[in-house]
Amino acid sequence: MRLAHIFLLVIALWGLAACSTVPQRDALRDQLVAKAGWSSGVVPSGEFDIAASWKNTGQSQTLFVYLEGDGLAYITPNRASTNPTPDNPVALRMAIADPHQGPVLYLARPCQYVLPDHGRNCARPYWTVKRYAPEIVASLNTALNLFKNKLGTRKLVIVGYSGGGALATLLAAQRNDIAGIVTVAANLDTRYWTDRAGVSSLTGSLDPADFAARLGNLPQVHFSGVEDTTVGPAVTRAFMAKLPANTPVSHIEVPRFDHFCCWAQNWQQLSIRPELKTIPGW
Repeated sequence: MRLAHIFLLVIALWGLAACSTVPQRDALRDQLVAKAGWSSGVVPSGEFDIAASWKNTGQSQTLFVYLEGDGLAYITPNRASTNPTPDNPVALRMAIADPHQGPVLYLARPCQYVLPDHGRNCARPYWTVKRYAPEIVASLNTALNLFKNKLGTRKLVIVGYSGGGALATLLAAQRNDIAGIVTVAANLDTRYWTDRAGVSSLTGSLDPADFAARLGNLPQVHFSGVEDTTVGPAVTRAFMAKLPANTPVSHIEVPRFDHFCCWAQNWQQLSIRPELKTIPGW
């Protein structure tokens, strides 16, 4: 039973059953962005090129940023994908459903939506064992600075889905302009997560739990799906146990939700939870 559980966990998180081609995945993003009336582009950002989409409406000093999950990292448990662009861009759907009137930014992960034309340094380890490497974090940091200036904002609230939540935490530990972070189904303690599953550690990646001590003053809200057997509430609790005492943090465990369902479909309702009011600007 344990081996079967591990196999299913790997399939669920890494997208074993790819259901669309790369052009179809790219086209889905284009359709979602066009329907929302957003702008899109690819920006050189450190060692990588990052695909971004954004709306710039209303006047606000706060920029809400959504970070995509790990995407299609593997096509079998032992075979890495050649392109990590997600089949279902959950974080993009959440960003489009964001209720705020001011600017909202969506950042794909390095190497998503950019191959082959803008794939600088896109070696496979950057969506497998090095998915949270320092250079990945640095690239996203550069992109945040670029869009913060472009959109005329002063503070950031970062919302990260799945692996994007891990990166949101790593980014917040390095910056002084973060008003708060929100994570959804995020693997926030990667060492606990891989040890629990009995799978290889993410060699070359940073572990958000190692930076928990830096986040004691940062308002944060972490969502977990009660039915999420891929990451689940226990991983969030392991991370929260490493936060300093009196950290302004909430953990919302949502019944009947798993790793994929039903965050994007219900984000408008989830985003008005009272716990989020602890984040300035929300």
